[in-house]
Amino acid sequence: MELGYHYTRISSPNRTVVTDLEGKWLATFTVGAQTVTLDGPVRTFSEPAYTNYTVTHSTWVRVLPKPFGGQVDQLWLAAALADNSPDVLEVSMGYIDGASHKLNDAGLKLAGDADYGPLQADGTRKEGSDFNDYLGISWSYGSKINKPELNEVNALDCSGFIRMVWGYRNNLPLTLSPNGKAIPRRSFEILDAAPGIVVIPNTGQQVRDFASLNVGDVVFFDASTDDGTRIDHVGMYIGIDSGGYHRFVPSRKTANGPTLGDYGGRSILEAINSKGLYANAFRAVRRF
Repeated sequence: MELGYHYTRISSPNRTVVTDLEGKWLATFTVGAQTVTLDGPVRTFSEPAYTNYTVTHSTWVRVLPKPFGGQVDQLWLAAALADNSPDVLEVSMGYIDGASHKLNDAGLKLAGDADYGPLQADGTRKEGSDFNDYLGISWSYGSKINKPELNEVNALDCSGFIRMVWGYRNNLPLTLSPNGKAIPRRSFEILDAAPGIVVIPNTGQQVRDFASLNVGDVVFFDASTDDGTRIDHVGMYIGIDSGGYHRFVPSRKTANGPTLGDYGGRSILEAINSKGLYANAFRAVRRF
């Protein structure tokens, strides 16, 4: 206990829970991860066009400068607890249906309602839209320059959405080829080789135990039948909704972009009467 903080070490996964002297929860740090959950003002996340459910809680999600090694930086914590600027959750809401157009300080587009991908002749949306496609900018990966696809401006597929929120907007490193140090391009690669720790490994079975799940965790699915048992979809868990369900935000073809709604499949991790495309396909969790 130091300077008004009390620390409790917890395992599975190894983490430090910080409370004040009266026992009120303030923050949770996970060893090996940069994601920190913090207590803050209560907020409600909603997307009324696609679901009547809302998510209301006081948990904020921020990113440490480096993976947590077990020792809490009290100066960082104090500053983070006092910070009301957009966190990871608020950033993710900047791309859902109806999200307002937002520019950065240089006047370039930063956020706003995103499509999943360009419309194809068969009426489906094309996969492959990354964060730099949405922004219409080139991005450097060492000596390799990745240029934007002009027909994918304002579009983010599921892994492109995760890379936008955590990489471009929250400064985790990005890569095209998996290297174990940066967020790679495809969902199965993100599970296998992104920064942070695997909280729930992929056993090939539906995840039903949510005890270790935390707001901000990245959740993975085997939702398609045309690629065997490979992970093929990714989203981010945002909390328990007004119906008592664990709700996540992905970018989906049917919903045409990032959504916390239920159009084309419920955005919840529980199967209802054994039904639910994403619930039944839920396979693993990583904490960046």
